[in-house]
Amino acid sequence: MGKMKVVLLESTGDAVNIIYSACRQCYSSCFAADIFKDKKISARQKSVFIKKIVASGHESPLEHAKFTFAVDGVSRALTHQLVRHRIASYSQQSQRYVKDENFNYIMPPVFETDAVLKKEYQSCMRMIGGCYSRLIRMLERKGIKGETANQDARFILPQGAETKIVVTMNCRELIHFFNQRCCARAQWEIRRLARDMLKICVKKLPEIFSGAGPKCETLKYCPEGEFSCGRYPVREKRGR
Repeated sequence: MGKMKVVLLESTGDAVNIIYSACRQCYSSCFAADIFKDKKISARQKSVFIKKIVASGHESPLEHAKFTFAVDGVSRALTHQLVRHRIASYSQQSQRYVKDENFNYIMPPVFETDAVLKKEYQSCMRMIGGCYSRLIRMLERKGIKGETANQDARFILPQGAETKIVVTMNCRELIHFFNQRCCARAQWEIRRLARDMLKICVKKLPEIFSGAGPKCETLKYCPEGEFSCGRYPVREKRGR
């Protein structure tokens, strides 16, 4: 069974200076390239300026910096949710290359902590793996082999099957992603992914992400109405 792993592959170099220059361009007659090369403004001054801009809600300059993560040990149930965040780029492992009936899968915590449920869950996964393997052999006997056989047999594989994916998001979309997926109401697996990604982002770029997290922490109230977890007072979104 897979264990979630999140690794930062790459992030925009000199992101603070890039975001600062983009921010300043919006309010200055100077050329952004000159602002970028200007050494008179200290790193601390740039950080303070960026935090003030982010707090004001002016987030478009954040789109000029991005993070790329390698994610392993997650389910296809998670990636089905993840790819709904459309302002991002994804490269996912194809199930056409899943050939082993003992495929890796993700076990929800509710099954992990209950011996009876765990045994039943594992039994179901073994049964699916066996059916998958038999279908492959049956297709091969009919002369359908390799990827062609896999792409049809994989229709019976479960959402719990383990997968790997590369994700690239700009900083603005990452803030939105954390708003939605760090929420207590988010599905447990993608919430865990979001929190792992957020830890990396805060360490790498605290000017942008030190205040990021579930939307209630930013709003200081919960917009989820009757679905609220109770952490913050319930209130409708402003402007509605």
